Amino acid sequence: MKNKNNKMSAHLQEDFEAGRLSRRGFIKAAAALGVVASVPMVLGARHARASSADKYDYVIIGAGSAGSALAARLAEDTSKNILVLEAGPPDSHQAIHVPVAFPQLFKTPFDWDYTSVPQSGLAGNTVYIPRGKVYGGSSSINAMIYMRGHPNSYNAWAQDNPGWSYAELLPYFIRGEDNSRGESPDHGVGGPLSVIDQRDPNPLSKAMVAAAGERGYPLNEDFNAGSQEGFGLYQVTQKGGMRASAAGAYLHPALERGNVTIQGEALVHNLIMENGQCTGVRFESGDEMHEVHAGSEVVLSAGSIGSPQILMLSGIGARSDLEAHGITVVNDLPGVGQNLQDHAMVPVAYECTQPITLAGAETPEQAELLKEGMGLLTSNIGEAGGFLKLDPAAVAPELQFHFAPNYFIADGAGNPAGHGFTLMPGIVGTKSVGSIRLTSSDPHAKPAIDPAILKDDHDLEVMVEGLKIARNVLNAPAFDEYRGAEYMPGESVHTDDDIRDYIRNNTQTIYHPVGTCKMGSDQRSVVDSQLRVHGVKGLRVADASVMPRIINGNTNAVCMVIGEKCADLIREDA
Repeated sequence: MKNKNNKMSAHLQEDFEAGRLSRRGFIKAAAALGVVASVPMVLGARHARASSADKYDYVIIGAGSAGSALAARLAEDTSKNILVLEAGPPDSHQAIHVPVAFPQLFKTPFDWDYTSVPQSGLAGNTVYIPRGKVYGGSSSINAMIYMRGHPNSYNAWAQDNPGWSYAELLPYFIRGEDNSRGESPDHGVGGPLSVIDQRDPNPLSKAMVAAAGERGYPLNEDFNAGSQEGFGLYQVTQKGGMRASAAGAYLHPALERGNVTIQGEALVHNLIMENGQCTGVRFESGDEMHEVHAGSEVVLSAGSIGSPQILMLSGIGARSDLEAHGITVVNDLPGVGQNLQDHAMVPVAYECTQPITLAGAETPEQAELLKEGMGLLTSNIGEAGGFLKLDPAAVAPELQFHFAPNYFIADGAGNPAGHGFTLMPGIVGTKSVGSIRLTSSDPHAKPAIDPAILKDDHDLEVMVEGLKIARNVLNAPAFDEYRGAEYMPGESVHTDDDIRDYIRNNTQTIYHPVGTCKMGSDQRSVVDSQLRVHGVKGLRVADASVMPRIINGNTNAVCMVIGEKCADLIREDA
């Protein structure tokens, strides 16, 4: 069967390269071959080798959510030449595009595969931190949930950063959308990013929403219309049942303009600094070092881990930390790498008495359904969820729930055999704050990442209450026909102390690190409200690292908005 699939894949590749098959048609046909993760493919992205002889107006470091959006918007001015440097390869593997397959991308060449330092709030355990190392960045390996966060998250930013309130950012969210629900005051159509209601949600996901209603919690049909509280099905960044990443939405169309070049598998070593100005980038490709120069600006969009690491390797950061690694200080900026925040969640899982979970995704029947954009393979795994306030005085919900019609234990790596379902309560009103520090002046060395998960007692107590709520929902009548034994935490976990111990030993992140190049004007800020690095000319940061405080929801949508807004800020200055 494998040899047959490989021959069919080769024929599809020929049809695609000859123009007889569209890019999306190629992906869907190849995905339906049967074994989701077995067939790597190249989709013909314009992967070029950057040359120091070429002249670029803008050099963007990182082809993730923000970098892809930024490149696409800057490319609308066809008089400008843009170079995008991405450490990872093209987004060509089949598992990137089949929604349910994203956990198969963890700990692969498409993932930076970070691990935190031991966490004092988690009984000394470490946490795995996946980050996309591929065109599209983490939008190519995430759960595709389209979530903006509560308006008050942004209004808090705007107190020290003019132009960043929710009302001022809403036009960017709307401009970027092509929402299946149509145009409204809260949503847009015709934008580059396809946002849809799930085409084929699992019966278990619908049961979870019904169960929340049975327990007296409000229901919410649109988490992105200003009010978050309640439970419902999540909208997703998909098109025709396949992933819609930032690369697919922004980057690939921009490459067709002719004024955008992308250099993949390019590891940036440091920025080129001349008399307080960033003029270019040094990077490694293959066994060779290269230098490229930017006539106008360099923009760091390497994410909340990559961007501060590159700044520090370039001599921009806390003097004591840089000198400890023998790095010449260019700009003593102590906030670089500080202010790290993330969300965290813990699984509450039950056995399922009916064979309807995602455990049955890799069958010939499901491969056939995928051709129509239906079936288990279209699942984003985190199909449903909700937001709740514990403190009535809170300005936004502190709890978010993600429901998976499958086991989702230890980032999916700890799933048992058989059918189950999982509701994951998570802290999104995060108060714990950590940091990122260099471990070496070698750009290949991973930094020391301390997200300080549950270090603040507030965060732990929110999780305790969240776990109780999750159990209550999963034991509602709507689950009676599906619910078997409790797999995790298990019948032995009863008291609050039991629950705390369970949480400390089973918590994982929700993959939302932010804040390490925070926007603001205080001594710990790294960029101003125009995203310009303090004390350095010709250099901006545009990614999740600029968030002064973490929003209380999934972070992918706002990263694209940060890229979109950065393009406007650059054009205004120019």
